[in-house]
Amino acid sequence: MGWALRSAGPADIETIAELRAAVMRPDLERLGRFDPHRVRQRLRDSFSAEHTSVIETDGAFTGCVTLRPDNSGRPGQWLEHFYLAPESQGRGLGSAVLRTLLRRTDAAGATVRLDVLRGSAARRLYERHGFTVERADEIDVFMVRAPGATA
Repeated sequence: MGWALRSAGPADIETIAELRAAVMRPDLERLGRFDPHRVRQRLRDSFSAEHTSVIETDGAFTGCVTLRPDNSGRPGQWLEHFYLAPESQGRGLGSAVLRTLLRRTDAAGATVRLDVLRGSAARRLYERHGFTVERADEIDVFMVRAPGATA
């Protein structure tokens, strides 16, 4: 499977918002928190084309990922909005994209943080790539990865 990352632009926002709604729906429904408007609007409100990459497989939109500076005052990067079309999940693409991003953050000596919904299968992907739980609440699990960390 040939894949590539390209810089996102403002024209990508609605496609990404729709993908987010589709990917997150099962977990949000399980948690009793799915709202079709809110799931899309939260993406629109936090979208940063400057830090977002579109994932293309054989030239077609397959997903997206955002890697931005951590705005909490801590050094490092924040990984968010990492979504793959359901038909592309479970084939190693997520691991390939994540490895590429983590090589960059490792080279920069950057800690990476993220949050994942409690009970989400995505947590296993992150754990395989060296992320550990930093804290959790009733909805989210916050994870961190030091530069060069492995599972």
